[in-house]
Amino acid sequence: MNVKFDFEDINLIANKGIVKSRKECDTSVKLNGFTFKIPIIPANMSAVINQELCIWLAKNNYFYVMHRFNIDQIKFIKNMHEQKLYASISIGVKKEDKELLEQLIKLNLIPEFITIDIAHGHSNAMEEMIKFIKTTFTKTNTKPFIIAGNVMTKTAVKDLEKWGADAIKFGVGPGKACITKLKTGFGTGGWQLNALQDVANSTTKPLIADGGIRCNGDIAKAIAFGATMIMAGSILAGYDESPGKIVTINGQSYKEYFGSASIFNKAEAKNIEGKKIIVPYKGSIADTYKEMEEDLQSAISYGGGKDLSALTKCDYVIVKGTINNGDDR
Repeated sequence: MNVKFDFEDINLIANKGIVKSRKECDTSVKLNGFTFKIPIIPANMSAVINQELCIWLAKNNYFYVMHRFNIDQIKFIKNMHEQKLYASISIGVKKEDKELLEQLIKLNLIPEFITIDIAHGHSNAMEEMIKFIKTTFTKTNTKPFIIAGNVMTKTAVKDLEKWGADAIKFGVGPGKACITKLKTGFGTGGWQLNALQDVANSTTKPLIADGGIRCNGDIAKAIAFGATMIMAGSILAGYDESPGKIVTINGQSYKEYFGSASIFNKAEAKNIEGKKIIVPYKGSIADTYKEMEEDLQSAISYGGGKDLSALTKCDYVIVKGTINNGDDR
């Protein structure tokens, strides 16, 4: 049997340091002409992101993707642009999603980023939607940057690039609140990092590694194994700015966090592949973003460089190398 590994099974190996101070290390990443301070994206889930947090992230040069559940997308884009901030939205692949895009063109409200966000991104419906966007926005002055996902194979990554995706969201089921593997038998839960490594050379487009991040060091590992950016849910779900409900257990404060495919996010108990958990309440998200930046600067210094590219030149060891079910880590 082919042994797979995940984040907790890997240690990166240091190279000779070249900076006098870790503060010299540049953690920024470029996407669609924008420069973002760190390669972190809060998961586009209703328990993680809302309009207020999107505004804070955009104002502070961080990337976000707004979720697509029970919100007025037109009002959201208009509000972001009125503040001279970029707009990054999520859509599905249904008729109403196409109608929304047509309405945006009529109103001349063109979002800078569109994420086509469906559970199984390697599909005819995804191909049709990417081509619809490419065709629909042909005559607009601004062309949305298309992020498409989620997928889990080399073939899928290659196809999404061929269909016209500008970036690809990678990973099926590795998140804490996802039970896709348990419900369907499919997914990258337990071997997300290994799966990312398998597809890293399959495309020239940016890969967004989605799910499986449990600590800041995992961010550096994802970059080392081929990700351009990383989407995280549970580690960014317990803050003042996070929309989850606060609960108190034995005097300790927590916030609720649930998957997009859970009954807590869906209007009906149909095709459920997510669950609700609680995560520790952590205060302000600004402190964590600063800590993530500092930890990435340290990682870059260990990698022997001055920017994130240094991490891609690091060797690694498998310190565990066992198959983990990845259900709830």
